[in-house]
Amino acid sequence: MSERSEAAPGDVVDLLLRQHAEIRQLFDRVEAAAGHERAEAFDRLRRLLAVHETAEEEVLHPYARRHIDRGQEVVDARLAEENQAKQLLSDADYFGPRSSDFLQRLGDLRLSVLDHARHEEEEEFPEIRRHAGEKDLRRMATAVKAAEAVAPTRPHVGFESAPANLVAGPFAAVADRTRDAIRRAVGRQRE
Repeated sequence: MSERSEAAPGDVVDLLLRQHAEIRQLFDRVEAAAGHERAEAFDRLRRLLAVHETAEEEVLHPYARRHIDRGQEVVDARLAEENQAKQLLSDADYFGPRSSDFLQRLGDLRLSVLDHARHEEEEEFPEIRRHAGEKDLRRMATAVKAAEAVAPTRPHVGFESAPANLVAGPFAAVADRTRDAIRRAVGRQRE
């Protein structure tokens, strides 16, 4: 993640909006790059999307479900969108940036992710701001950063709830981070 995302979290909505902007920029970088640079940019995008969604599922959505108007309905819609995006991200990751149809997969993923982000920004975030006090917004931002620090770095379709993430997430995170380290080591050997 960029230094902006690593800075003090502030309020949770501001933090997530900064991450949405970073995700948009990463999509542009992946699309514009080629070869090794594309693979590196996609790895950054994949990681950010995976940890971002996990943290939202563990922190933001439970709060929204309990506190905002139509919370259950809003969160269920966001979780359905996240599941679709995770499947598209999983497919793009599986086939990889060097596959012949990667740009098509990336385009499908981008549409799904940006549609999801727009719904959050228009439907969920304003309601969170309306119902949460400044202290709660800051506390959730800190919780999001903590969740991201231990979240899986790859998409895991079917883990769209806080309980599922809390039970299976640590195991998936260890496996993902080990896989990432091995790929980085192998990549360095090839250079």
